[in-house]
Amino acid sequence: MADSEALITPKLLDALYTESMVLADEARSYFESGRFNDQCEDKAALSVSFSCESLKVTTRLMHCIAWLLNQRALHGEDMTDGEAWNHNRELGYAAASDGPMVALFPDEAREIIDASEELFQRLQRLSARLGYEDISEPPVHDMFRRLKSSF
Repeated sequence: MADSEALITPKLLDALYTESMVLADEARSYFESGRFNDQCEDKAALSVSFSCESLKVTTRLMHCIAWLLNQRALHGEDMTDGEAWNHNRELGYAAASDGPMVALFPDEAREIIDASEELFQRLQRLSARLGYEDISEPPVHDMFRRLKSSF
């Protein structure tokens, strides 16, 4: 875990978690406000697309928050080695936004959507780097180590 500690520090986790929560609050506020309908022409396809995009943003941000909370637990030694191994450390899947439709949205909606995608992509890169470090041990050795630590 020494290498992953160099990549992901408590300070970084706290900053990313705060960013995720602030963005989630901004998204919730915007989605609930009705400002989208006030700022757009009354087009049914645009309204449906906005509903889909709001679900994508929410899903994306909830995956980010869940992953960051999991990383906090893993790096804060709140989990035993067995719990850490059994816990799925992957960042969940979140569908990409529909660029051509999002381009028709008001600026505020586009900014929230873009920010959620950018945060998710940063966490994907970080997760991938953490995952590559775990591959350094052959799978069979990893299995024996885990078995040994559980007895």
